[in-house]
Amino acid sequence: MSLFRPEPMKLRSWAPRAASLTWRLYDLQLTTYAVLLTIFGLAMAYSNSVGTSHTTLAAGTPFVRGLMWAVIAAVVFIITTMFDYRWLRTFAWPIYFVNVGLLILTLRFGASTGDAGSSARWILIAGFGLQFSELAKILMIVVFAAYLAWRRPNAQSVWTVVGAILVLAPPWILVMLQPDLGTSLVMVATLAGMLFMSGTSLKLLASLAAAVVAAIPIVWNYVLHGYQRARLLALLNQGQDTRASGYQLAQAQTAVSSGGLWGKGLTNGTGALPAQTTDFVWGVLAQELGFFGSMVVLALFVALMCRLLICAWRSNDSFALLLGCGLATMLLFQVLVNVGMVIGLMPITGIPLPFVTYGGASLVSLMGGLGVIQSTNLRREPPAW
Repeated sequence: MSLFRPEPMKLRSWAPRAASLTWRLYDLQLTTYAVLLTIFGLAMAYSNSVGTSHTTLAAGTPFVRGLMWAVIAAVVFIITTMFDYRWLRTFAWPIYFVNVGLLILTLRFGASTGDAGSSARWILIAGFGLQFSELAKILMIVVFAAYLAWRRPNAQSVWTVVGAILVLAPPWILVMLQPDLGTSLVMVATLAGMLFMSGTSLKLLASLAAAVVAAIPIVWNYVLHGYQRARLLALLNQGQDTRASGYQLAQAQTAVSSGGLWGKGLTNGTGALPAQTTDFVWGVLAQELGFFGSMVVLALFVALMCRLLICAWRSNDSFALLLGCGLATMLLFQVLVNVGMVIGLMPITGIPLPFVTYGGASLVSLMGGLGVIQSTNLRREPPAW
Protein backbone atom coordinates (compact mmCIF):
# COMPACT_ATOMS: atom_id res chain seq x y z
CA MET A 1 0.00 0.00 0.00
CA SER A 2 1.41 3.36 -0.99
CA LEU A 3 1.34 6.52 1.10
CA PHE A 4 1.01 8.69 -1.99
CA ARG A 5 -2.16 10.66 -2.58
CA PRO A 6 -3.58 10.81 -6.10
CA GLU A 7 -2.18 13.73 -8.06
CA PRO A 8 -3.99 15.45 -10.92
CA MET A 9 -2.63 14.82 -14.41
CA LYS A 10 -0.50 17.71 -15.57
CA LEU A 11 2.17 18.47 -18.10
CA ARG A 12 5.62 18.62 -16.53
CA SER A 13 8.19 21.18 -17.49
CA TRP A 14 11.90 21.06 -16.82
CA ALA A 15 11.49 24.24 -14.76
CA PRO A 16 9.09 24.39 -11.76
CA ARG A 17 6.58 27.20 -11.74
CA ALA A 18 7.22 29.97 -9.24
CA ALA A 19 5.28 29.58 -6.00
CA SER A 20 4.57 32.19 -3.38
CA LEU A 21 5.83 31.48 0.13
CA THR A 22 3.18 30.82 2.78
CA TRP A 23 4.96 31.64 6.00
CA ARG A 24 2.14 30.50 8.25
CA LEU A 25 2.99 26.96 7.09
CA TYR A 26 6.53 27.27 8.47
CA ASP A 27 7.05 24.45 10.98
CA LEU A 28 8.43 26.16 14.08
CA GLN A 29 8.52 22.90 16.04
CA LEU A 30 10.85 21.33 13.48
CA THR A 31 13.32 24.19 13.84
CA THR A 32 13.01 24.29 17.62
CA TYR A 33 13.86 20.61 18.07
CA ALA A 34 16.86 20.92 15.75
CA VAL A 35 18.15 24.01 17.58
CA LEU A 36 17.78 22.33 20.98
CA LEU A 37 19.70 19.26 19.77
CA THR A 38 22.42 21.55 18.40
CA ILE A 39 22.63 23.25 21.81
CA PHE A 40 23.18 19.86 23.42
CA GLY A 41 25.93 19.26 20.88
CA LEU A 42 27.58 22.58 21.75
CA ALA A 43 27.31 21.71 25.45
CA MET A 44 29.20 18.48 24.79
CA ALA A 45 31.79 20.39 22.74
CA TYR A 46 32.19 22.83 25.63
CA SER A 47 32.67 19.97 28.08
CA ASN A 48 35.26 18.35 25.83
CA SER A 49 37.09 21.69 25.49
CA VAL A 50 37.68 22.03 29.23
CA GLY A 51 41.26 21.09 29.98
CA THR A 52 42.42 21.31 26.36
CA SER A 53 43.58 24.91 26.81
CA HIS A 54 43.65 27.72 29.37
CA THR A 55 40.27 28.86 28.12
CA THR A 56 37.46 27.11 26.26
CA LEU A 57 37.23 30.17 23.99
CA ALA A 58 40.75 29.68 22.65
CA ALA A 59 41.01 29.27 18.90
CA GLY A 60 40.82 25.67 17.75
CA THR A 61 38.99 24.17 20.73
CA PRO A 62 36.02 21.91 19.93
CA PHE A 63 33.65 24.49 21.44
CA VAL A 64 34.88 27.42 19.34
CA ARG A 65 34.95 25.34 16.18
CA GLY A 66 31.51 24.00 17.06
CA LEU A 67 30.16 27.56 17.39
CA MET A 68 31.63 28.44 14.02
CA TRP A 69 30.06 25.42 12.34
CA ALA A 70 26.73 26.14 14.04
CA VAL A 71 26.69 29.64 12.52
CA ILE A 72 27.53 28.22 9.08
CA ALA A 73 24.82 25.60 9.51
CA ALA A 74 22.28 28.30 10.40
CA VAL A 75 23.15 30.22 7.23
CA VAL A 76 22.82 27.05 5.13
CA PHE A 77 19.45 26.33 6.78
CA ILE A 78 18.15 29.80 5.86
CA ILE A 79 19.39 29.53 2.28
CA THR A 80 17.87 26.09 1.69
CA THR A 81 14.59 27.17 3.30
CA MET A 82 14.29 30.08 0.86
CA PHE A 83 15.37 27.92 -2.10
CA ASP A 84 12.57 26.30 -4.12
CA TYR A 85 13.04 22.60 -3.37
CA ARG A 86 11.44 21.57 -6.70
CA TRP A 87 14.62 22.61 -8.51
CA LEU A 88 16.31 19.73 -6.70
CA ARG A 89 14.08 17.31 -8.55
CA THR A 90 14.80 19.04 -11.84
CA PHE A 91 18.56 18.76 -11.32
CA ALA A 92 18.61 15.46 -9.42
CA TRP A 93 20.92 13.71 -11.90
CA PRO A 94 23.48 16.53 -12.13
CA ILE A 95 23.44 16.51 -8.30
CA TYR A 96 24.06 12.76 -8.40
CA PHE A 97 27.12 13.08 -10.62
CA VAL A 98 28.48 15.98 -8.54
CA ASN A 99 28.10 13.77 -5.49
CA VAL A 100 30.00 10.93 -7.16
CA GLY A 101 32.70 13.40 -8.25
CA LEU A 102 33.16 14.68 -4.68
CA LEU A 103 33.56 11.11 -3.41
CA ILE A 104 36.15 10.42 -6.11
CA LEU A 105 38.03 13.57 -5.07
CA THR A 106 37.97 12.33 -1.48
CA LEU A 107 39.60 9.06 -2.52
CA ARG A 108 42.23 10.91 -4.56
CA PHE A 109 43.12 13.74 -2.18
CA GLY A 110 41.59 12.67 1.13
CA ALA A 111 43.39 12.69 4.46
CA SER A 112 43.16 10.06 7.17
CA THR A 113 42.72 10.00 10.95
CA GLY A 114 42.00 7.36 13.54
CA ASP A 115 42.64 3.64 13.29
CA ALA A 116 41.76 3.24 9.66
CA GLY A 117 45.37 3.53 8.57
CA SER A 118 45.07 4.05 4.84
CA SER A 119 41.60 5.63 4.93
CA ALA A 120 40.76 8.74 2.92
CA ARG A 121 37.69 10.44 4.36
CA TRP A 122 38.49 14.15 4.73
CA ILE A 123 39.47 16.84 2.27
CA LEU A 124 41.59 19.48 4.04
CA ILE A 125 40.74 23.04 2.96
CA ALA A 126 42.30 25.98 4.84
CA GLY A 127 42.94 23.74 7.83
CA PHE A 128 39.37 22.43 7.99
CA GLY A 129 38.48 18.83 7.27
CA LEU A 130 35.44 18.46 5.01
CA GLN A 131 33.85 15.02 4.95
CA PHE A 132 31.91 14.80 1.70
CA SER A 133 30.42 11.46 2.69
CA GLU A 134 28.25 13.36 5.20
CA LEU A 135 26.97 15.57 2.39
CA ALA A 136 26.48 12.44 0.27
CA LYS A 137 23.87 11.16 2.74
CA ILE A 138 21.65 14.19 2.08
CA LEU A 139 22.32 14.34 -1.66
CA MET A 140 21.44 10.67 -2.04
CA ILE A 141 18.10 11.29 -0.31
CA VAL A 142 17.39 13.91 -2.98
CA VAL A 143 18.37 11.51 -5.77
CA PHE A 144 16.39 8.58 -4.32
CA ALA A 145 13.33 10.82 -3.85
CA ALA A 146 13.51 12.02 -7.46
CA TYR A 147 13.96 8.49 -8.80
CA LEU A 148 11.18 6.93 -6.70
CA ALA A 149 8.78 9.80 -7.45
CA TRP A 150 9.48 9.23 -11.17
CA ARG A 151 8.89 5.47 -10.75
CA ARG A 152 5.79 6.02 -8.64
CA PRO A 153 3.36 4.34 -11.10
CA ASN A 154 5.59 1.23 -10.96
CA ALA A 155 6.44 1.31 -7.26
CA GLN A 156 5.90 -2.43 -6.79
CA SER A 157 7.91 -3.48 -9.84
CA VAL A 158 11.11 -5.42 -9.26
CA TRP A 159 12.77 -3.18 -11.85
CA THR A 160 12.14 -0.15 -9.66
CA VAL A 161 14.12 -1.81 -6.88
CA VAL A 162 16.85 -2.93 -9.29
CA GLY A 163 17.13 0.62 -10.63
CA ALA A 164 17.37 2.02 -7.10
CA ILE A 165 20.19 -0.42 -6.29
CA LEU A 166 22.03 0.59 -9.46
CA VAL A 167 21.68 4.24 -8.44
CA LEU A 168 23.07 3.43 -4.99
CA ALA A 169 25.96 1.26 -6.19
CA PRO A 170 28.56 3.85 -7.40
CA PRO A 171 28.48 6.15 -4.32
CA TRP A 172 28.23 3.13 -2.01
CA ILE A 173 31.33 1.55 -3.54
CA LEU A 174 33.24 4.85 -3.35
CA VAL A 175 32.33 5.26 0.33
CA MET A 176 33.36 1.68 1.11
CA LEU A 177 36.71 2.29 -0.59
CA GLN A 178 37.50 5.17 1.80
CA PRO A 179 36.71 2.94 3.87
CA ASP A 180 33.62 4.26 5.71
CA LEU A 181 31.40 1.39 6.80
CA GLY A 182 29.09 3.64 8.83
CA THR A 183 28.10 5.94 5.97
CA SER A 184 27.63 3.00 3.60
CA LEU A 185 25.20 1.40 6.07
CA VAL A 186 23.31 4.69 6.44
CA MET A 187 22.86 4.88 2.65
CA VAL A 188 21.52 1.32 2.48
CA ALA A 189 19.14 1.85 5.42
CA THR A 190 17.88 5.15 3.98
CA LEU A 191 17.13 3.57 0.61
CA ALA A 192 15.33 0.65 2.30
CA GLY A 193 13.16 3.06 4.30
CA MET A 194 12.33 5.16 1.25
CA LEU A 195 11.46 2.07 -0.80
CA PHE A 196 9.07 0.99 1.95
CA MET A 197 7.46 4.44 2.14
CA SER A 198 7.13 4.64 -1.64
CA GLY A 199 4.94 1.54 -1.73
CA THR A 200 7.39 -1.26 -2.58
CA SER A 201 5.83 -4.60 -1.64
CA LEU A 202 6.91 -6.23 1.62
CA LYS A 203 7.59 -9.48 -0.25
CA LEU A 204 10.07 -7.70 -2.50
CA LEU A 205 11.73 -5.95 0.45
CA ALA A 206 11.97 -9.27 2.32
CA SER A 207 13.67 -10.84 -0.71
CA LEU A 208 16.11 -7.93 -0.81
CA ALA A 209 16.85 -8.35 2.90
CA ALA A 210 17.45 -12.07 2.38
CA ALA A 211 19.92 -11.29 -0.40
CA VAL A 212 21.78 -8.90 1.91
CA VAL A 213 22.00 -11.58 4.61
CA ALA A 214 23.23 -14.13 2.07
CA ALA A 215 26.00 -11.72 1.03
CA ILE A 216 27.35 -11.36 4.60
CA PRO A 217 30.09 -14.04 4.17
CA ILE A 218 31.35 -12.30 1.02
CA VAL A 219 31.35 -8.89 2.72
CA TRP A 220 33.09 -10.33 5.78
CA ASN A 221 35.90 -11.99 3.85
CA TYR A 222 36.45 -9.62 0.93
CA VAL A 223 35.04 -6.19 1.82
CA LEU A 224 35.61 -5.50 5.51
CA HIS A 225 39.05 -4.49 6.77
CA GLY A 226 40.75 -6.19 9.69
CA TYR A 227 39.95 -3.45 12.23
CA GLN A 228 36.29 -3.49 11.15
CA ARG A 229 36.04 -7.24 11.69
CA ALA A 230 37.73 -6.84 15.08
CA ARG A 231 35.10 -4.27 16.13
CA LEU A 232 32.27 -6.59 15.13
CA LEU A 233 33.82 -9.49 17.02
CA ALA A 234 34.26 -7.26 20.09
CA LEU A 235 30.46 -6.88 20.24
CA LEU A 236 30.00 -10.65 20.29
CA ASN A 237 32.76 -11.18 22.88
CA GLN A 238 32.13 -8.33 25.28
CA GLY A 239 34.39 -8.30 28.31
CA GLN A 240 36.97 -10.69 26.83
CA ASP A 241 39.29 -8.19 25.15
CA THR A 242 39.06 -4.88 27.01
CA ARG A 243 42.62 -3.79 26.19
CA ALA A 244 42.49 -4.01 22.38
CA SER A 245 39.46 -4.16 20.07
CA GLY A 246 37.03 -4.17 23.00
CA TYR A 247 38.62 -1.19 24.79
CA GLN A 248 36.32 1.47 23.33
CA LEU A 249 33.18 -0.50 24.12
CA ALA A 250 34.27 -1.26 27.69
CA GLN A 251 35.12 2.40 28.40
CA ALA A 252 31.84 3.56 26.87
CA GLN A 253 29.75 1.20 28.98
CA THR A 254 31.64 2.28 32.12
CA ALA A 255 30.98 5.96 31.32
CA VAL A 256 27.26 5.41 30.72
CA SER A 257 26.75 3.37 33.89
CA SER A 258 28.66 5.89 36.04
CA GLY A 259 26.27 8.71 35.11
CA GLY A 260 23.41 7.40 37.20
CA LEU A 261 20.05 9.15 37.15
CA TRP A 262 21.15 12.80 37.14
CA GLY A 263 24.74 12.55 35.93
CA LYS A 264 27.99 13.95 37.29
CA GLY A 265 27.40 17.41 35.87
CA LEU A 266 28.67 19.17 32.77
CA THR A 267 32.50 19.07 32.45
CA ASN A 268 32.73 16.55 35.32
CA GLY A 269 33.22 13.47 33.16
CA THR A 270 36.30 11.30 33.50
CA GLY A 271 37.66 12.23 30.06
CA ALA A 272 38.96 8.68 29.52
CA LEU A 273 36.62 7.74 26.69
CA PRO A 274 38.19 7.36 23.21
CA ALA A 275 36.64 9.47 20.40
CA GLN A 276 34.46 11.19 23.00
CA THR A 277 33.88 14.24 20.80
CA THR A 278 32.75 12.15 17.83
CA ASP A 279 31.47 8.56 17.71
CA PHE A 280 31.24 8.10 21.49
CA VAL A 281 29.81 11.47 22.49
CA TRP A 282 26.72 9.67 23.81
CA GLY A 283 28.90 8.12 26.52
CA VAL A 284 30.01 11.59 27.67
CA LEU A 285 26.44 12.88 27.55
CA ALA A 286 25.11 9.96 29.62
CA GLN A 287 27.94 10.31 32.15
CA GLU A 288 27.58 14.07 32.63
CA LEU A 289 23.80 14.53 32.19
CA GLY A 290 22.69 11.12 33.45
CA PHE A 291 19.72 9.00 32.48
CA PHE A 292 17.37 11.99 32.66
CA GLY A 293 19.43 14.13 30.30
CA SER A 294 19.84 11.19 27.92
CA MET A 295 16.07 10.66 27.79
CA VAL A 296 15.52 14.37 27.07
CA VAL A 297 17.85 14.14 24.06
CA LEU A 298 16.16 10.96 22.81
CA ALA A 299 12.75 12.63 23.23
CA LEU A 300 13.95 15.54 21.10
CA PHE A 301 15.06 13.11 18.39
CA VAL A 302 11.68 11.36 18.45
CA ALA A 303 9.87 14.71 18.27
CA LEU A 304 12.05 15.85 15.35
CA MET A 305 11.45 12.65 13.38
CA CYS A 306 7.71 12.87 14.03
CA ARG A 307 7.66 16.43 12.69
CA LEU A 308 9.54 15.31 9.57
CA LEU A 309 6.95 12.60 8.93
CA ILE A 310 4.10 15.05 9.56
CA CYS A 311 5.62 17.52 7.10
CA ALA A 312 6.00 14.72 4.57
CA TRP A 313 2.41 13.53 4.97
CA ARG A 314 0.99 17.05 4.63
CA SER A 315 2.80 17.58 1.34
CA ASN A 316 0.83 17.27 -1.89
CA ASP A 317 3.98 16.37 -3.82
CA SER A 318 5.37 12.81 -3.94
CA PHE A 319 8.93 14.15 -4.21
CA ALA A 320 8.51 16.25 -1.06
CA LEU A 321 6.91 13.33 0.76
CA LEU A 322 9.89 11.11 0.01
CA LEU A 323 12.36 13.81 1.06
CA GLY A 324 10.78 13.99 4.52
CA CYS A 325 10.56 10.21 4.87
CA GLY A 326 14.16 9.78 3.73
CA LEU A 327 15.55 12.30 6.22
CA ALA A 328 13.49 10.76 9.05
CA THR A 329 14.76 7.28 8.14
CA MET A 330 18.37 8.47 8.09
CA LEU A 331 18.05 10.12 11.52
CA LEU A 332 16.33 7.08 13.03
CA PHE A 333 19.02 4.69 11.81
CA GLN A 334 21.90 6.90 12.95
CA VAL A 335 20.43 7.45 16.42
CA LEU A 336 19.67 3.76 16.95
CA VAL A 337 23.11 2.61 15.81
CA ASN A 338 25.12 5.32 17.60
CA VAL A 339 23.37 4.91 20.94
CA GLY A 340 23.29 1.15 20.48
CA MET A 341 27.03 0.87 19.87
CA VAL A 342 27.83 2.95 22.97
CA ILE A 343 25.75 0.70 25.25
CA GLY A 344 26.90 -2.53 23.57
CA LEU A 345 23.84 -3.43 21.49
CA MET A 346 25.28 -2.48 18.10
CA PRO A 347 28.72 -2.93 16.52
CA ILE A 348 31.12 0.03 16.43
CA THR A 349 30.74 1.39 12.92
CA GLY A 350 31.70 5.07 13.18
CA ILE A 351 28.17 6.44 12.71
CA PRO A 352 27.87 9.90 14.35
CA LEU A 353 25.01 11.01 16.60
CA PRO A 354 23.16 13.69 14.57
CA PHE A 355 23.55 17.28 15.85
CA VAL A 356 25.39 16.13 18.99
CA THR A 357 28.57 14.59 17.56
CA TYR A 358 31.27 17.20 16.97
CA GLY A 359 31.73 17.68 13.25
CA GLY A 360 31.00 20.52 10.88
CA ALA A 361 30.13 18.50 7.76
CA SER A 362 27.49 16.48 9.59
CA LEU A 363 25.78 19.50 11.19
CA VAL A 364 25.83 21.64 8.04
CA SER A 365 24.47 18.77 5.92
CA LEU A 366 21.69 18.02 8.40
CA MET A 367 20.61 21.64 8.67
CA GLY A 368 20.65 21.89 4.89
CA GLY A 369 18.35 18.87 4.74
CA LEU A 370 15.99 20.37 7.31
CA GLY A 371 15.97 23.62 5.34
CA VAL A 372 14.80 21.68 2.28
CA ILE A 373 11.94 20.21 4.34
CA GLN A 374 10.96 23.72 5.47
CA SER A 375 11.03 24.73 1.81
CA THR A 376 8.46 22.01 1.07
CA ASN A 377 6.30 23.36 3.90
CA LEU A 378 6.37 26.92 2.63
CA ARG A 379 5.44 25.92 -0.92
CA ARG A 380 2.62 23.48 -0.35
CA GLU A 381 -1.00 24.41 -0.79
CA PRO A 382 -2.33 25.96 2.46
CA PRO A 383 -5.40 24.33 4.04
CA ALA A 384 -8.77 25.80 3.08
CA TRP A 385 -9.52 26.73 6.67
